[in-house]
Amino acid sequence: MTDLTQFPITAKWPAANPEIIQLYSFPTPNGVKASIALEEMGLAYEPHLVTLADADVKSDAFLSLNPNNKIPAIIDPNGPDGAPVGLFESGAILIYLAEKSGKLIGTSATDKAKIIQWVMFQMGGLGPMLGQLGFFYKFAGADIEDPRPRDRYINEAKRLLAVLEKQLDGQDWVAGDYSIADIAIAPWVNALEFYGAKDVVNWSGHPNLIAYLERFYARPAVEKGKNIPPRP
Repeated sequence: MTDLTQFPITAKWPAANPEIIQLYSFPTPNGVKASIALEEMGLAYEPHLVTLADADVKSDAFLSLNPNNKIPAIIDPNGPDGAPVGLFESGAILIYLAEKSGKLIGTSATDKAKIIQWVMFQMGGLGPMLGQLGFFYKFAGADIEDPRPRDRYINEAKRLLAVLEKQLDGQDWVAGDYSIADIAIAPWVNALEFYGAKDVVNWSGHPNLIAYLERFYARPAVEKGKNIPPRP
């Protein structure tokens, strides 16, 4: 049996089956990237609910796996070099799982490069900018009287959505065939609903994106993975 005691996180979140991938997550746009990918790829895994409270994400146990105190993180007991490996950062996890499974990362080196390009688009642009939009439009930043921060992220959200709307013109998925790029991007676009920000970014003016989200969330693996681990 695989021994995962080298990972202190397993003391706080014990592995019932240490032979399969251990997922430490919460169902946010970043968190569900990992669970949806695992479901789509058919990889066996065990989910552990890590709440966003400091008692979890800033605990010594969680920081031992992810010093950046953000979900998701994973331990793969069957790492590529014959030993368990721990990983954090949702984009890195997506690429790792795709390479491990041989799924959702294209069939050629060119496909892979283009897919990773769009994963990076989400990691470096779409996610951070929509996250800031949420902060300044719905959460604590909404109380700031100066309109400039809010306007900045509204306008940047519009720009990024326009990029995606154009990319999806004439195709179902962002990078050609369905891939980890879509698993990275779609949950963040869908976050506009949670932020109550659809009207402010003229969501109705993005027919390609509207149809895209409908296709994405109609997938059985997405329907299941979007609720893993279940919220308390």
